[in-house]
Amino acid sequence: MRVLVGGGTGFIGTALSQLLKAKGHKVTLVSRQPGPGRITWNELTRSGLPICDVVINLAGENILNPLRRWNEAFREKVLSSRLETTQMLAQAITKATQPPQAWIIVTGVVTKWEAAARIPGDSTRQVVVRSERTKATPSIPALRGRGVVLGRGGGAISHMLLPFRMGLGGPIGSGHQFFPWIHISDLAGILTHALEENCVQGVLNGVAPASTTTNAEFAQALGAALGRPAFIPLPSTVVQAVFGRERAIMLLEGQKVVPRRTLATGYQYSFPELGAALKDILA
Repeated sequence: MRVLVGGGTGFIGTALSQLLKAKGHKVTLVSRQPGPGRITWNELTRSGLPICDVVINLAGENILNPLRRWNEAFREKVLSSRLETTQMLAQAITKATQPPQAWIIVTGVVTKWEAAARIPGDSTRQVVVRSERTKATPSIPALRGRGVVLGRGGGAISHMLLPFRMGLGGPIGSGHQFFPWIHISDLAGILTHALEENCVQGVLNGVAPASTTTNAEFAQALGAALGRPAFIPLPSTVVQAVFGRERAIMLLEGQKVVPRRTLATGYQYSFPELGAALKDILA
């Protein structure tokens, strides 16, 4: 299949592109910079949607980037980077003379983002893989559905390894909050499953089936996988100082997320259990 991927140069996009190509699909990326196998967002706006079978959007600023201070400017950048790219692709699909068979988005800002993704009619199958989780705050709409993405060379675990390897790792805050997670191979696998199986549509949760993992249990499992202790908690005051009070909620207040519909579609997880996932990543 011919697959167009918005925001396909990042951690998730790279893993997805590798899997798609390994399965014989042709991948074209939409990115800010031109290059082989790419079109730019400006080209998309100017020339419309290239002929393709599936469109996937992964684009969006990382809301938990610890190097960016949480202020009004960054808040607007997070929302606009996600909403605008989704709207651009949705509009291109709507205007296309040959619309794609499927339109798949990985979302976090549920109400606005998913509304921006909706396209009229039923000629294109629509799938939403929910990508982040927390409760709503006055300035952060509800984010829910996907766990922390675990994988080599990027994602959340890349920020955790140094303190854990030094024996300074531990739970965040109380550690009692649920900590949904997913191996990068399974997130890429769910997206690939969604584009290959015509019966898949609607909302899927991108989490591993081990939905009752708490933050403290995750910390203990990561410490055990590294052969290091993991009992030094990161106080909530420190988390709030680094990320800001509103973003800190994403780390301090977890939600139990169960991938019932994902499993019901027939997707088989490669890493349903945390121990095996960490062993693969750290091997």
